[in-house]
Amino acid sequence: MRNMFTQVTVCVRTQRSCGSRSLPRGPRALCTAAAGAVAGEKLGGRKGVRKRAVDGRVRSFEEIPHTGKSGWVNLVKFWREDRFVQLHKHMERTFNGLGPIYREHVGTQSSVNIILPSDIAEVFRSEGLHPERMTLQPWATHRETRRLSKGVFLKNGEEWRADRLLLNKEVMMSAAVKRFLPLLDEVARDFCRMLRARVDRDGGGEEGRRGLTIDPSPDLFRFALEASCHVIYGERIGLFSSSPSLESQKFIWAVERMLATTPPLLYLPHRLLLRIGAPLWTQHATAWDHIFSHADARIQRGYQRLSSPPDRGSEAGSQFNGVLGQLMEKGQLSLDLIKANITELMAGGVDTTAVPLQFALFELGRNPEVQERVRQQVRASWAQAGGDPQKALQGAPLLKGTIKEILRLYPVGITVQRRTIKDIVLQNYHVPAGTLVQVCLYPLGRSTEVFQDPQRFEPERWCSKGPAADGSSFRSLAFGFGARQCVGRRIAENEMQLLLMHILLSFHLSVPCTDDISTTYTLILQPKTPPRITFSAL
Repeated sequence: MRNMFTQVTVCVRTQRSCGSRSLPRGPRALCTAAAGAVAGEKLGGRKGVRKRAVDGRVRSFEEIPHTGKSGWVNLVKFWREDRFVQLHKHMERTFNGLGPIYREHVGTQSSVNIILPSDIAEVFRSEGLHPERMTLQPWATHRETRRLSKGVFLKNGEEWRADRLLLNKEVMMSAAVKRFLPLLDEVARDFCRMLRARVDRDGGGEEGRRGLTIDPSPDLFRFALEASCHVIYGERIGLFSSSPSLESQKFIWAVERMLATTPPLLYLPHRLLLRIGAPLWTQHATAWDHIFSHADARIQRGYQRLSSPPDRGSEAGSQFNGVLGQLMEKGQLSLDLIKANITELMAGGVDTTAVPLQFALFELGRNPEVQERVRQQVRASWAQAGGDPQKALQGAPLLKGTIKEILRLYPVGITVQRRTIKDIVLQNYHVPAGTLVQVCLYPLGRSTEVFQDPQRFEPERWCSKGPAADGSSFRSLAFGFGARQCVGRRIAENEMQLLLMHILLSFHLSVPCTDDISTTYTLILQPKTPPRITFSAL
């Protein structure tokens, strides 16, 4: 999925007035979290917690604070208290109560959860050549029962590394970004033209200054799917027409159903559910079947297109045939592996960009001063770029800062996981090899131990430069870190930035309600109710 993983150097800005509205406050100071804590490493000018035994020894794994030893009792509590859909809030409350590290055992899953950048840095330093994260067993079981190949998201070890290095060349390297950026820009421009036509037709107000208040989420999902198909398959599918295809709408539904059914299956014996034909498993498998069917049809069309002789007058190699075409032409991956990885990219490329864009439009709409600062920078950069989208993005760092700030407050995936390959020490506790360690992104992004004034929406905090020391760079982790960062990261980042750029050039954003958004978790974090946005033509 478009998960996430690189070091980001950050120097938090001093607080200043910028007209931003307040967001819910993050975890209270972790220094007061547990008895026996002593001051430890410096974090952004504040002190974190490092628990030590009286004799200074490293404490045992069993001494790590925990939420209850019985996984099945905890699972019942999760069901009864509906914690699955509020898992991010549960993590935030637990860090508040137990401190910066705790153990949790729910059903069949056990993990050590952490929040502080210095601890994240320690996990990163020890991850080795073949980083391993939690396997989403329901997904893996689907591939195994359907006799389908697995993509890099579900692989580990040398097999993962070999496939990942080949994929990186087509989706992560600067040459690859240069190839697909014009395709994303084309879709973003078309989206804004479609929206402008709707505002002119249905909006109220004076001619030339019409405004229209809508829930943009259905349009953003169509944009994300259209953009993903253009980059991955090298073709447009016409989702901005007045009557989008039923096939594409079914694909979006299947992705949403797959995401919603995954979290509970993570904690249950899914193979037992498979054997007894439980409805939850059936819904999950059916959703994946439809996702693979959609991808298979597109891949077959792509194969036929590549096999056809080039159009008369077109230069060989002058046309970018999408990531699919690049992989097929090079022939370094088997067709089954291409299908597996392309399907994973598509399944992870819709909700994971459409949902953050909802949050971005909302925060820009309720913070007009921030919106105007970003717009002014975008205008100046666009005027100097001469229509080159790459130059335009490079000249507007506040766009990237806006995306990072949105993903700090509303991380798509709420954890980044690693399975330790050797014994390590976190918060002076011994963590043995083979332990699943989870970085909890939602409480991390709202912690006063990590960010100054975390409730403030301030894209500029990511544009400051300063020395990163003692793990302080591990603060922006929405796309993960290291070799296992999200394979679709470059597509997602540029897709979101380009759409925001063209929207800010074309519209002023406002919101009819500035109350904080209530969020829910269905493998990704999303609004309980999509926010309504007013688009006013500029």
